[in-house]
Amino acid sequence: MSAAPEITRRDFLDAASVAGAGLVIGFHLPATGRGRPAAVAAPFAPNAWLRINSDESILVVVDRSEMGQGVTTSLPMLLAEELEADWSKIRIEFAPADKAYVNPMFGMQGTGGSTSVRAAYTPLRKAGAAAREMLLSAAAETWGVEKSTCRAEQGAVIHTPSNRRLTYGTLVVKAATVPLPHDVPLKEPKDWKILGTRVKRLDSPPKVDGSAQFGIDVKAPGMLVAVIARSPVFGGKVQSFDAAKAKAVPGVKHVVQISTGVAIVADGYWSAKKGRDALTVTWDEGPTASASSVTISQLFSQKAEQTGAVARHDGDAQGALPGAATKLDAAYELPFLAHATMEPMNCTAHVRPDGVDIWAPTQFQTGAQGLGAGIGGVPPEKVKVHTTYLGGGFGRRFELDFIKEALETSKATGAPVKVVWSREDDIRNAQYRPASYHRFQAGLDASGQPVAWTHRVVAPSIMARVFPDTVKNGLDQEAVEGGVGMPYAVPNVHVDYVLTDTGIPVGFWRSVNNSYNGFAVETFIDELAHAAKKDPYEYRRDLLGKAPRHLGVLNLAASKAGWGTPLPAGRARGIAVYKAFESFVAEVAEVSVGSDGAPRVHRVVCAVDCGPVVNPDIVEAQMQSAIVYGLTAALWGEITIDKGRVQQSNFHDYRMLRLAEMPVVEVHIVPSTDAQGGVGEPGTPPIAPAVCNALFVLTGKRIRKLPIGKMA
Repeated sequence: MSAAPEITRRDFLDAASVAGAGLVIGFHLPATGRGRPAAVAAPFAPNAWLRINSDESILVVVDRSEMGQGVTTSLPMLLAEELEADWSKIRIEFAPADKAYVNPMFGMQGTGGSTSVRAAYTPLRKAGAAAREMLLSAAAETWGVEKSTCRAEQGAVIHTPSNRRLTYGTLVVKAATVPLPHDVPLKEPKDWKILGTRVKRLDSPPKVDGSAQFGIDVKAPGMLVAVIARSPVFGGKVQSFDAAKAKAVPGVKHVVQISTGVAIVADGYWSAKKGRDALTVTWDEGPTASASSVTISQLFSQKAEQTGAVARHDGDAQGALPGAATKLDAAYELPFLAHATMEPMNCTAHVRPDGVDIWAPTQFQTGAQGLGAGIGGVPPEKVKVHTTYLGGGFGRRFELDFIKEALETSKATGAPVKVVWSREDDIRNAQYRPASYHRFQAGLDASGQPVAWTHRVVAPSIMARVFPDTVKNGLDQEAVEGGVGMPYAVPNVHVDYVLTDTGIPVGFWRSVNNSYNGFAVETFIDELAHAAKKDPYEYRRDLLGKAPRHLGVLNLAASKAGWGTPLPAGRARGIAVYKAFESFVAEVAEVSVGSDGAPRVHRVVCAVDCGPVVNPDIVEAQMQSAIVYGLTAALWGEITIDKGRVQQSNFHDYRMLRLAEMPVVEVHIVPSTDAQGGVGEPGTPPIAPAVCNALFVLTGKRIRKLPIGKMA
C-alpha cells in the first residue's frame, strides 16, 4: 500500500511483454483528440493509470499527492467503478514525474486548487471503462460467444447464459491483444456500485501499521543528513562564516554554502543540528531588516487610499453612494499565516553525473523535476521524483525551497543528502498566507436594500512571485477571487486591487486568497444586515435570488442549525456562505464567550454543494478538516514581523486548536448533478466570518481584524 519505486515506461513494457505478467491500459486525455492504435502498444502511451496482474491484484497509479485529503482512495474509486473491479483487490502506487501525469487543470503535474477529483473524474472513468470492454472482449473470444452475452462484475467476466466465469487475472494475456476501444459510454450514476459510497480509505492501514513512507522516513545507502543555517531576515545573504567549531562537532562531515545559507552535513540529524548551533555566520540582512508588522499595517492603510487595478465594475458605485439613505464604511485587516504542517519540511536528493533522484513529500512534481534537471545538469527525463506520503501540505509543499536545498547540498557533497527542517525553521523561513487590508463602502436605500458596494483589496501577490506572467496591468485575478465573485444582488459594484509587496514571501495556503476575501465579504454583508435591521440569514437569502447554489446551501445550513430557535443562555449563532473552487459552502457557528473573554465555538453546521460526490466520507472529513484549519487561524493564527524577523517559532506561540476545544461539526451534503467542485479547501473561508458574526450578536463588537483573541 505504500508508494513503491516509480514505474517507468520501460517497466510498463517489460511487465506487459512477459507472458501472464499483466495488462496495462493507457491512453491520451480526451483533450488531445488522439488514441492509441492497439492495446498492446498502450504501455508506452501517456496516462497509464492501470495495471491488472495475473494474481488478480489491480494496481492504480495515483498521480496526485496524498496529504490526508484522500486521493489514494477517491481516484482509484473512479477507475474501479467503470472497471467493475473487486475493491478488495485494489493496490496503489504513486506516479513518477512524467508528462503522462500532468494535471489537466494546471498544465503541470501537481496537486492543489482542490482539483484532484475534478481533473481525474472523466479520464480515470474512461480508463476503467476501456479496460472493462477489453476484458469483456477477451472473455468472449475465449468462450467463442457474443460479447453482448457477457457482463463484468466484481473483478470477473461472466457469461450470462451459462454462468461461466473468468477472473480478470486469467484474462490479462488475451486482453492485451484486444484493440483499445474508443468513446466507451460511462455508467449512469444510478448504476454506480462504488462511487457515491463510503468506501474505506486505502491509506489508513499503512498509516496505522507504520509501513506508509513519508518523506521524513526515507533512507538511502550512504545517506547523510543536513540542516541549514538560514538568514533570520527574509532576503538576507551570507556575508561570511567560520566553520571550524561546526566541523569539530562529532559526526559532522561537511559545511558548505548553498543559495539559502550554510548547510551542515552530518551522519545524523542531531549532529547536524549541533553543528549548526556551533556555526558562526555573519549575515547581510538586506532591505527587509527594517520591516515590521506595524510598518506593514501602515503601508496597507496608505495604499488603501490609492485607486487599484479594476477587477469588477458594475454600474456606478461611486455615483450611487451619495444618494444612499444609509452609508457604511469599514476596513478589515488580516495577518500573515503559516501552514504549520505536522511533518516539517524535508527532502532527500542524490545528484550524480548521470542522473538525479529526489525523494520528497511534494505537491509539485513538475517543478521538482525541472529543478533537479537544472541543478544536476541533466535532461528532465534523467530526474526521478519519488513522491512519498505528505504529513500535511496545505500548499506549503507546492514550494520548491526545501527540494532545492537538498539538491544543492547533495551536489556539493557528492552524496545522497536528506535535508530536515525543524518546526522552528519552517515557521520562520516559509512562504505565508498573504496579510491583507480591505476597504469597503456600501450604501443602502430606505428599505435597507444595498444600492452600492465597493471593495478595495490591498495585499501582496502570490502569483507575482510564483507565476508572474499571470499578473496583468497590476491585477492578480487570484488575489480578488471571492471579492469579484461576491454573489449578492447589488446594482452598483466596484472591486479593485492594489498589489503591495512587503518583502515577506507569500505562498499558497489552504483556500488561498479566498480565506481573507471570504472573511471580509461575509462579515461586511452582516454589517449591512445589521444596518438594515434585518436578520442576517434572511438578508442574505433575499439577495441571493440569482445565485441558486449559494442559496441552496445557505437554506440547508440554517435549517439544520435550527436558525431562529432558542439557544442556551450565553450562546449565539453566526452564518456565512461562500463559493470557492467551484463548490458552495454555508456554515453556521454556535459560539459563547467565557468569563475570561475567550471565545468558544460549540457547534458548526456545514452544508456543501460540490456536485456529484465520489465518497461522502471523504467530503465530510475534508469539510471538518477545513473548518478546524480555518477556526484555528481565526482564533489565534498570526505571523508577526519585527526587524524583518518572524516572531513565532512553534506550537507554543503559533497556537493550534486542541482536542478539548474542538466543536461538534455536522456536515450536510446537497445532492447535486451540477458541475463538480473541489472539497479540500472550500470549507475554510466561511468559518471565520460565521464565528465573528456570532460574536457580534453576543457582544455588540464587530471584529474587523484577525485573529480574534480575547473579547475582553
